[in-house]
Amino acid sequence: MQSFAHSVATSIPSPEISSFTLGPFTIHFYALCIIAGIIVATFMTNHRLTKRGAEPWVVIDIILVAVPLALVGARLFHVFTHMGDYFGPEVTDPWAWIKIWEGGIAIYGALIGGAVGAWIGCRWTGIRFTAFADALAPGMLLAQAMGRFGNWFNQELYGLPTDLPWGLEISPGNPALPIGAAPDTLYHPTFLYEVIWNTLGVLVLLWLGRKASMQWGRLFAVYLIWYSAGRIVWESIRIDPSEIILGLRTNVWSAILGVVVGLIVLFVQRRHYGTEPSPYVPGRVPQATEVEYVDTSAPTEAEEAEEAREVAKA
Repeated sequence: MQSFAHSVATSIPSPEISSFTLGPFTIHFYALCIIAGIIVATFMTNHRLTKRGAEPWVVIDIILVAVPLALVGARLFHVFTHMGDYFGPEVTDPWAWIKIWEGGIAIYGALIGGAVGAWIGCRWTGIRFTAFADALAPGMLLAQAMGRFGNWFNQELYGLPTDLPWGLEISPGNPALPIGAAPDTLYHPTFLYEVIWNTLGVLVLLWLGRKASMQWGRLFAVYLIWYSAGRIVWESIRIDPSEIILGLRTNVWSAILGVVVGLIVLFVQRRHYGTEPSPYVPGRVPQATEVEYVDTSAPTEAEEAEEAREVAKA
């Protein structure tokens, strides 16, 4: 194969460690990146949903259901699209498929599982599902950008060999290295490409989110289109093992489906005009606006005292 050994003076080094110990626990940077992304997305979504008129931190009630289901969906989607890695004849660890801390989650599985969880959470809280999705979109994309640094720490999901000055160094012995590649070969840093693309997307979504025409789920549709369009490109140059369907990686097909779904949502939601009347479904109001009923027809203490003085004068 063509050699892409260090023909340039610069490169991006990969971290030498992917975890550290804290007492009896092993802390994986991959998990920390995901947790940090979830926290940032939660704060952003709360801010955006509150500005629309929702009760502060109602988002917590939704993500307590959505996040666990998103993680389950992300892991199962990855396992089902990489069956040979977990259930093949050469697999020695029968429980490897549940070890999410070692890497291996799929964003499209997270979207499916998270959507189910968010729908359930929105039903409980009375929040419109479309209002929540639009509020979530920018934070979701930023969380994905942050999560990609976990792939960098794990030295996984990199692209084809390259001699570009921003080529990524990968440690010898990495299971995804091409057979016959020179030890100092550099690879496309697809994690970095996606970080940049997603960050730009956050700015675009925040700008579009100021427009009334981007409500009713349309902003989330733009998120799907933006993210999936970039993912089609990054997936096409990745060299990690993947199931191939009709000549394309399964995640390429997933990204194509993401673009299609986003376009369908934009088309279907054309029937809605203007802004959503409220982030709540009809008949539901924020708890903060609920007040105890007061009988204003009854006299107040001041009025009773004044009446007593008038009686005394008489």
